[in-house]
Amino acid sequence: MDLSGQGSESKRIILGYPVYSQYIHNGLMINPAYAGSREALSASLSYRMQWIGIENAPQLFSFSLHTPMKSDKVALGLNVKYMNYGITNSSSFYAMYAYHIRLGMGKLSFGLQAGADISNTDYNGLQGIDMTDPVLPANGKLSYVFPNAGAGIYYFSRRVFAGVSVPSFLFYKSTGSGKTQAFHSFSEYDLLFSAGGLITFSPGFRFKPSVLMDLSLRDDRIINQLDLNGNFIIADMLWIGGSWRTSEQVAVAHLQVEIGQQLMLGFSYDYPVGRMNSYSKGSSEVVLRYEFGSKVSASNPRYF
Repeated sequence: MDLSGQGSESKRIILGYPVYSQYIHNGLMINPAYAGSREALSASLSYRMQWIGIENAPQLFSFSLHTPMKSDKVALGLNVKYMNYGITNSSSFYAMYAYHIRLGMGKLSFGLQAGADISNTDYNGLQGIDMTDPVLPANGKLSYVFPNAGAGIYYFSRRVFAGVSVPSFLFYKSTGSGKTQAFHSFSEYDLLFSAGGLITFSPGFRFKPSVLMDLSLRDDRIINQLDLNGNFIIADMLWIGGSWRTSEQVAVAHLQVEIGQQLMLGFSYDYPVGRMNSYSKGSSEVVLRYEFGSKVSASNPRYF
């Protein structure tokens, strides 16, 4: 949700997609078609501290909820996010709808989401700024509300999963004096691809490899994020693994503990190996998931 180009005539306002590490444990963060795939009312709460050691670095809070309806073909979901960075805070609210059909040994889901991104910037919090500058808003505060929609497709079975989503169909540009104009262009899309599988060595030892790619169709198809992930699953209770984020040169450590059949606690730590290593001690993220009335049994746990 990073905003750039504010105050510039006909300048595109970039709504950057927040970076997560815990999407491995909550696919609704990246694809609305994931809604209902856990076959229970699933609630997740997460907190991410970005770039530890840097003053006014982003902090991201998120809450998600999704569930199948009486007809297991239909599912609903909700994503709420709040991010604070520097003099700007932003939030988003999105409702999801997914429709599942059986395909082979798994299910194919089609998802839609609709909601809004809201951004508020208070320039009064900056020192050494001339607040009489005509480029700045009269009261020193700039607010935007961006309605938007997105869609996704997701296939999952007991052994594999794959999905692709478009988080935003609409884009916005500044027309001056704090005003914005919405527009649509296929060449502006960001595509989120995800895929993975499950390798079983024994009933008590499994390995889950996966990949995530955020591909921008702008600027000659730049890859914004590419994660290569792997998690070892021990006794269906303890997940230990990591990721390599090639686009940022970041190594990510993952730890997930299944506390009973309904409660999960996860933690990740991102360590910058590249140029950010000189400025930041890394990023950390924690997630808590609870599933109400879960149908998941010890003999049939969910890995995706």
